[in-house]
Amino acid sequence: MTELSGLFDDFIVRAGLAGLAVALAAGPLGCFVIWRRMAYFGDALSHSALLGIALGTLLRVPVQAAVVASGLAMAGFLTAFARQKRLGSDALLGIFSHAALSFGLIALSFLGAVRIDLHALLFGDILAVDAGDLVQVWVGCAVVLAVLAFLWRPLLAATVHRDLAQAEGVPVARVEAAFMVLVALTIALAVKIVGVMLITALLIIPAAAARGLSRTPEQMAAVAALIGLLSVGCGLGASLTWDLPAGPAIVATAALIFSATMVIRTTGKA
Repeated sequence: MTELSGLFDDFIVRAGLAGLAVALAAGPLGCFVIWRRMAYFGDALSHSALLGIALGTLLRVPVQAAVVASGLAMAGFLTAFARQKRLGSDALLGIFSHAALSFGLIALSFLGAVRIDLHALLFGDILAVDAGDLVQVWVGCAVVLAVLAFLWRPLLAATVHRDLAQAEGVPVARVEAAFMVLVALTIALAVKIVGVMLITALLIIPAAAARGLSRTPEQMAAVAALIGLLSVGCGLGASLTWDLPAGPAIVATAALIFSATMVIRTTGKA
């Protein structure tokens, strides 16, 4: 009985630590997604993750590398098509997002004998995180945060006024490309935590909740990370208490926190 209790404690600790790592990276990164109005772009990248998982499994390459590659390919396609200005960005995002999701599901059907838990891919399986996953998530999130800290000022300048930043010597194209890589990497890291369908929510909701509680960009990034941490902790607690799916519980908790901040802001203005 004691041994079972120890194993139970271990997988809860691993799940909590993995969720905290992703929340720490997703909070500040999500602020830029909000500021740059890239929510639907994040959806397109997250849907491409499913295609990356299928291709990585079929080609027998590291799945996380395949997810990052598919995300970068999606970003490249969207950027190239957007420059032609034949269709609006919302139409392009809708087409590419749903096409990537559909092709990913089709590719998964060709895996044959390889067993894939589709529900876990779509909605996450944070409770199945093992020690190797935990190391991978923390190293990846540490890299994301370190690069984001290095890019913070030029990326913020390009976000506020792209042309002015370029005139001041900021290598805008390279900074934006690096930002795309960070988003793609974060999505790859978060697939097991909240799944393909909910990754963008973990990027957007804590940052949106933090927006009304912050006065500076740096403060918003810190508050977003804290809200993400709170969402993971309370979501996992709700999952264990009421036997809820963990990924959706985390996102639902973030949504409740966002709703509470909206009520606070509305009451404060009244």
